[in-house]
Amino acid sequence: MVPNVVDEEAYRASFSWAAARLQLDGLPDGRGLNIAHEAVDRHAARAGHVALRCLGPTAVTDQSDVTYGQLQTATNRFANALTGLGVGRGDRVFTLLGRGPEIYVAVLGTLKAGAVLSPLFPSFGPEPVRQRLARGDGRVLVTTPELLRRRVTPVLDRLPGLAHVVLVGDEVEPAPGPPATWAFDALVAAQDEDFEIPPTDPEDPALLHFTSGTTGTPKGAVHVHEAVVAHHATGFSALDLHPADVFWCTADPGWVTGTSYGIIAPLTHGVTSIVEGGPFDAERWYQVLEEHRVTVWYTAPTALRMLMRAGTDVARSHDLSALRLVASVGEPLNPEVVRWAEGALGLPVHDTWWQTETGGIVIATLPVAPVRPGSMGRPLPGVEVGLLARGPDGRAAVRGGAVTVLDGPDAEGELALRAGWPSMFRGYLDDEARDASCFADGWYLTGDVARRDADGLYWFVGRADDVIKAAGHLIGPFEVESLLMEHPAVVEAGVIGVPDPVAGEVVKAFVVLAAGHEPGEELRRELLGFARRRLGPAVAPRQLAFADDLPHTRSGKVMRRLLRARELGLPEGDLSTLEPAR
Repeated sequence: MVPNVVDEEAYRASFSWAAARLQLDGLPDGRGLNIAHEAVDRHAARAGHVALRCLGPTAVTDQSDVTYGQLQTATNRFANALTGLGVGRGDRVFTLLGRGPEIYVAVLGTLKAGAVLSPLFPSFGPEPVRQRLARGDGRVLVTTPELLRRRVTPVLDRLPGLAHVVLVGDEVEPAPGPPATWAFDALVAAQDEDFEIPPTDPEDPALLHFTSGTTGTPKGAVHVHEAVVAHHATGFSALDLHPADVFWCTADPGWVTGTSYGIIAPLTHGVTSIVEGGPFDAERWYQVLEEHRVTVWYTAPTALRMLMRAGTDVARSHDLSALRLVASVGEPLNPEVVRWAEGALGLPVHDTWWQTETGGIVIATLPVAPVRPGSMGRPLPGVEVGLLARGPDGRAAVRGGAVTVLDGPDAEGELALRAGWPSMFRGYLDDEARDASCFADGWYLTGDVARRDADGLYWFVGRADDVIKAAGHLIGPFEVESLLMEHPAVVEAGVIGVPDPVAGEVVKAFVVLAAGHEPGEELRRELLGFARRRLGPAVAPRQLAFADDLPHTRSGKVMRRLLRARELGLPEGDLSTLEPAR
């Protein structure tokens, strides 16, 4: 198959976002731009082509296919169902689901109805779920009976704005509520299969993705329908998607990758997407790649490291000849993973860098370009990247509203993006102060530190703040610290990320005990279990240590940077703001 981009430099020279926009249809009669129309309805001429290949929980050959025509009908019905429930433009619909056809129907049907879709990760505990539903003013939640019982019911009395719960599963009995409860299958089946998407302005809100910060509650990044221009363009260039492809994105749909590149981007290209919902298992994953002749595979460094651990012989025992591109996302890609993949899979891994706030890939090694192990690649066409000089706190130095952009090879600074690409978030929900803090002088400040080499390639150096990146998931330490301090034995907590050979980082908590409590293994296990029950396994600490005191700044903030330096034996750096020992 001929790559979409054969000559990288010629492609860069001819690229414009305006031209990329023309590759999409837009709503009929000039009614605007809607993500769901571009992902589903525009493929009416290929209605019989398989959109989703959903694999069974036992054998990977046990499959059920959903064509583009069937997906169009199902999403129309879901949009009609929302309209019938009084849900309309700007209302927020949340999903708390695993990987299955229902999440595609809910996501795209919500977007057709003009409502805003906000996905939640099913491994979240009750408190993270409550925070996000409350901050996002969720009106509808689509979930399963089990997830409702385990993740939502314990906090339901603190979600007065939640009007409807739509349950995916068998033997669901509708109930008047509040909130009113509906059976997904029955609700959808009762609707008309025709739906006309209302006029949708490209700047209408479409997606609300929550991401963790170092302080405060989770941030809700707002994305608009115009984002689909970037989803489609980057699917074309960075992932080299063709209509005949079989594509597998292993990211959970509760995260931005699982939405942008697990749902939207591949469907805009008319590909067949593999929908695999089981836990990681090296043998099963190789069977998926082999049996379904996957051609483009988008996964995470954590998963690749787990495959490395299973051994090269396992990979070589499977026919992976259909694969032509392997790409990774979510965390830094170790050079040794790239080299292992070349030997075991027959292909290098192409790194891609982006964030929840960028909405789509902004730096990558294009398929046509050679992979430099350890490099993130180059900025994609239409994206301007700068490295900004940093101040003592590690973040970009802003003086008089201006920043200093570093020139030349081997420059190292905070990675920043010139505002203006289509999938750039339009701000944090109801949080102007946070909006202002991450923009300066026309640049979006990413919080990542990077280096640029003489060839214009970018290399990840680290985070400028304290956000923990575990298995590709961003975890805000404040969220974990706050939960730990709800336990009566804990008077203070400090949370950092520590290296892990598989997940990249795992969460480690340092806790100071309240009077009357003594450190010990029994209490350590109790605190870890308490956090896991409340936060869920994706967010809760994996390690916990007791401390007599924590280092603080003179303003009273826990110095997580110093905790990390001491834990890892790194230089402690500037201690001018350290509060004297108590």
